[in-house]
Amino acid sequence: MATKHEQILQYIDGLPIGEKISVRQIAKAMTVSEGTAYRAIKEAENKGYVSTIERVGTIRIERKKKENIEKLTFAEVVNIVDGQVLGGRTGLHKTLNKFVIGAMKLEAMMRYTEAGNLLIVGNRTQAHELALKEGAAVLITGGFDCEEHVKKLADTMELPVISTSYDTFTVATMINRAIYDQLIKKEIILVEDILTPLDETYYLKTSDKVSKWHELNQKTTHSRYPVVDQNMKIQGMVTSKDILGQELETSIDKIMTKNPMAVNGKTSVASTAHTMVWEGIEVLPVTDDSNRLEGIISRQDVLKALQMNQRQPQVGETIDDIITNQMALVQGKAKGEEVYSCEVTPQMTNHLGTISYGVFTTIVSEAANRILRSYKKGDLVVENMTIYFLKPVQMESTLEIIPKVLEVGRKFGKVDVEVFNESVLVGKAMMMCQLIDRN
Repeated sequence: MATKHEQILQYIDGLPIGEKISVRQIAKAMTVSEGTAYRAIKEAENKGYVSTIERVGTIRIERKKKENIEKLTFAEVVNIVDGQVLGGRTGLHKTLNKFVIGAMKLEAMMRYTEAGNLLIVGNRTQAHELALKEGAAVLITGGFDCEEHVKKLADTMELPVISTSYDTFTVATMINRAIYDQLIKKEIILVEDILTPLDETYYLKTSDKVSKWHELNQKTTHSRYPVVDQNMKIQGMVTSKDILGQELETSIDKIMTKNPMAVNGKTSVASTAHTMVWEGIEVLPVTDDSNRLEGIISRQDVLKALQMNQRQPQVGETIDDIITNQMALVQGKAKGEEVYSCEVTPQMTNHLGTISYGVFTTIVSEAANRILRSYKKGDLVVENMTIYFLKPVQMESTLEIIPKVLEVGRKFGKVDVEVFNESVLVGKAMMMCQLIDRN
C-alpha cells in the first residue's frame, strides 16, 4: 500500500496542467497536515511537474520530456528573468518554441511572430495586442506595465504577459543561457536512461525461500537479485555466494546482504561507474526517493553507456570540452611517450587572468587518460591526484604537457605529468587511477 506521501504525489500528478496548487488546498483534499502537504509539493517540484513562481504561486506544469529539454515553459521564463505575471496565468505551463526580439517596426515584428513564440518587447501596447492575437506570449522589458485590455486578452487567450525590470539584451542572454545549460544536462547520461526497468527485472521477496533463487537462476542464468518487501521497498541483495550451502527452505531474508548500496534514477552513469568500480559491485538496484525498486543497473550497462556517450556529438560545450578540444598531440615518440600542447583561452583563467586550479587538474587528468589509452583501451577513475606546484600562467600562453607512465597494471595506473610554458616548468602533478576495462 502506498504511503500518505506517495498518495499526495499521485494526487498532484493527476491534477490538470495549469491548475494552481496551495499547501492548504492539498492538506484539506488529502486530510493531512500542512507540513506533510508542503513536503510533497516540494518533491513534486523537484520531479519537474510543479513550478513555484514568486508573486504567482505554485502551479501544475507539464512534465518535461527528455527530447524536448531544450524548450522552456513560460513558468520557467518567469523564474529566469525574475518576472512578474501581469495576465494569462493559466498559460504558464505552456512551452515556448522560439523567442522573438521586438526591436523593429511593427509590421516586420509581426512577420516573425507566430503561435507558441515569446515576443520580447518594451512598452509597445499595439505589439502586445497583436502578439497575443497571433498566439504568442509577451515579455515586457524595462519594468513597464501593460494596458488593462491587454491583460484581459491574455487571460482570454491563456497566454502569459510577463514584465521584467531587465533590458532586452540581458533578458535574451539569460534565456539563451538557461537553454544552453539544459542542453549540457541533456548530454549527461543518467541511470534512468539505461536501467533495466522493473517489469523486466527479476527480484525476490523477503518471504521467498532459497528454492526460489534456484528457480530464477535456472530461468535467467543470473546470480544476483534485489530483495524487496511487500511494499516493493529494497531490503537487500542476494548472490550465489549467499546461497552456497544453504537449505532450500531457508528464508531469503536470513541470508541476504541487508541495506545494500543503491542508486537513484537521477544519478549520473559516470558517478555510478565510479561506485561500482570502487566497491567491486556487478549489479546495483535502482530506487526512487521512497526506496522503492525501479529496476537494476549492471556494470555492463554502465560501460556500454560510457562507450556510446564518447561517440555522441557534443551539443552544449562545457569547460572540460573546451580544454580537451584545445589539447593536441605534438609529439608521439614511442609507446608511453607523448607530448601535448594546449592554448590557455580566456575561459580557462581565474579572475586574475592566470590559469585556474580546476583547469590545471583537468589538463593533468586528460593527459593521463590519453597516455594510458596507449597501453590499454578503457576509461579511468581518478583515485588520487597530487599537485606538487602550479605557477601563474597568463591567458593566450601555449602549454607543453608531458605525461609519463610510472606504473601500469591490469586495474591501476600511475602517471607523472609535467607542464611547461616557454620551456619553463610551471606545473607538476602525479595521478593514481583505477582502470575500467571495456570487455
